[in-house]
Amino acid sequence: MVELHRLRVKWMGELEKAGVYAPAFELCEIIEHATGLDRAHQLAFDAALTHAQITAVEALLAIRCTGKPLQYILGKWEFYGLDFYVGEGVLIPRADTETLVEFGLEQLKGIAAPRVADLCSGSGCIAIALAKNLPASQVTAAELSDAAYGYLTRNIALNEAGNVAPLKMDVLAEGSPRMLEASGGGAGIACFDLIVSNPPYVRTAELQGLQREVQYEPMMALDGTASGLYFYREITRLYKNSLKKGGWLAYEVGDDQSHDVQKILQQNGFANIATKKDLGDFERVVAGMRP
Repeated sequence: MVELHRLRVKWMGELEKAGVYAPAFELCEIIEHATGLDRAHQLAFDAALTHAQITAVEALLAIRCTGKPLQYILGKWEFYGLDFYVGEGVLIPRADTETLVEFGLEQLKGIAAPRVADLCSGSGCIAIALAKNLPASQVTAAELSDAAYGYLTRNIALNEAGNVAPLKMDVLAEGSPRMLEASGGGAGIACFDLIVSNPPYVRTAELQGLQREVQYEPMMALDGTASGLYFYREITRLYKNSLKKGGWLAYEVGDDQSHDVQKILQQNGFANIATKKDLGDFERVVAGMRP
């Protein structure tokens, strides 16, 4: 057995040298994943590891120091109080995106059995968080990527979200609104109370400058074309008539995109344009109501 506090000094140095942003937090997560020791036990004065446990921790640290995201190494990540499977091929759920869930829940207050659609659903974190907080809702989660769709279906099962229906679909195809409406139980158009989306919105020219860890995530989920606004324009155009009157279309947007996305919604006839800031004080959600 080797005293853990001695090992921590060495391991923290390795993570710092590799440029890990929050080395103390990540080291605790890695140790717990490799050994089963939670944070409280790790900080105990007499905490010690076996040689087998040390080997397991160092194997994960070596992977993390290459830049592979912690979330992919752990295989699960928390979002809005729920656990989600994550791994290569699916976007990692982020705290900023919880702002979109909060906005959606605010707009659906008082609606007995709301119908919701989540476009570009990825891991399903938004759809499932909404569904678990609105058990009478019916949520359709649309995703194109084979890899991400696999995580979506696994996360629905993991969270026992029986009111979420996964849909394998290209949300930008011209016939997709009808497919979405059919999956959502609608006999025709205008069947959703809320449509949400966290689409690809990074400008193509900025992709190579993204943080090293983000480079491991699927470009399909990041690349918003040259302007970063393509998905906002097309989703708004295609799905504005899939909303009920008084229904909301709500987006997550990049740090500097709020004004442009507001303009897109206005140009498509949406009213009561609203924004919601994240914890970093950025306008992270932009939404509009169908009159």
